Amino acid sequence: MSEVKVNKISPRTACGTVTLGDSGDTFTIPSGATITNSGTASGFGATGAVSWDTSSIKTAGFTATVGIGYFCNTTSGIFTVALPAGSAGDVVGIADYAQTFNTNNLTVAPDGSEKIGGIVGDAVMTVDGVAATLVYVDGTQGWTVTDSGSSTDVPGPKFVIATGGTPCSGAVCGDYKVHTFTGPGTLCVSAAGNVAGSTTVDFLVIAGGGGGGRGEGNTDEKGGGGGGGGYLASYPNPATGGHPVSVTAYPITIGGGGSAGGPSAVSAGQGVNSVFSTITSAGGGYGGQNNPAYFAGGDGGTGGGGSGGGPRAGGSGNTPPVSSPSNPVQGFAGGNGHPAPSGAGGGGGGGSAIGANGASGCGGNGGAGFTSCITGSPVARGGGGGGSAGGAGGTASAGGGGGAGCSPCTAAVAGTVNTGGGGGAGGSDSGGADGAAGGSGIVVIRYKFQ
Repeated sequence: MSEVKVNKISPRTACGTVTLGDSGDTFTIPSGATITNSGTASGFGATGAVSWDTSSIKTAGFTATVGIGYFCNTTSGIFTVALPAGSAGDVVGIADYAQTFNTNNLTVAPDGSEKIGGIVGDAVMTVDGVAATLVYVDGTQGWTVTDSGSSTDVPGPKFVIATGGTPCSGAVCGDYKVHTFTGPGTLCVSAAGNVAGSTTVDFLVIAGGGGGGRGEGNTDEKGGGGGGGGYLASYPNPATGGHPVSVTAYPITIGGGGSAGGPSAVSAGQGVNSVFSTITSAGGGYGGQNNPAYFAGGDGGTGGGGSGGGPRAGGSGNTPPVSSPSNPVQGFAGGNGHPAPSGAGGGGGGGSAIGANGASGCGGNGGAGFTSCITGSPVARGGGGGGSAGGAGGTASAGGGGGAGCSPCTAAVAGTVNTGGGGGAGGSDSGGADGAAGGSGIVVIRYKFQ
């Protein structure tokens, strides 16, 4: 390799042009070398350009060097960037590396009595994601910002950000965050994202299950199972996506389970609605029992089972009629009671199936709910409670309570808490037995956050 050492290369005349190399050649500038523009030359090393240093992210105070741009990370705390003594045309760049300048400000300090923007004193950068180029103009204005911007100005993926309930993220949920509400609360959305990231949330909204009806002893009036709470969900549903959200607070209502059916004058209770945004799941219908006003199962998100002996009809499901992306109706009807002499009660309806009719000597099984993995593991929810008979109880399904049986007599089983399961019905061959309460509902919100 040939080497030529000179102090200066000039054209032979003042108006001439010096050509270095041929088209396509590459000139390598050694590490540590600086190309300086005298301030009067044009077309080479224009004033205001910086070379961004990506090899050393700054996390503590330092003195900047002319011509260099720095990425500053204030995640661990505030610090100060000291500007060098300025000469006309000097330039320094500063950028917020981790979008933390608002939480932990970055201070920019001029050298001695020099100015920033015509003012003697420090400047403080307080906007998350901001980047700025400072050029030293003269002694009057000192360092002046010639251009600035924010990472939020550049199109790119942005994601929903929210707080509330019990959040889950990390290994269990991967790139998704899950907020589970087992009691009243608020989902506070602080960022609505964009289409390149996420703008919607998936939801699971289940109302409280209905209470199971009481069964009378030595009669054919055995109780019907409570209906499961209405079941509305958008997960899994890759085709249509979830529910759009905006930057606002979304109150969450968790429906309680319906009360247990007691003596004939005290009917089983209806489940209570659960609510998120515009989505309302209706409480499960109560189970029928030996009372002319409550022979039939109650209507609701799913219907309660009818009492035995009539036979009495199960309540209607999907009342009022609503749907969600993952299921066309929020629930199904309860089963009918069986006529005398068996008098077995019908099972409560579930989120995905009707309750079974009471049969000879056997209460109707509760209708099936759904099994969802929205929280990261499979959980069954929204099943109907089992009806009862004097000798055999109906079977619960997907969170619902079991109906009571006899020989020996067993107590009715309540719907599982925070599953919206219907309560099991009561029944015995002597003395009568109360039903069981429905399970409370739940709301789960899931969205992509990275």
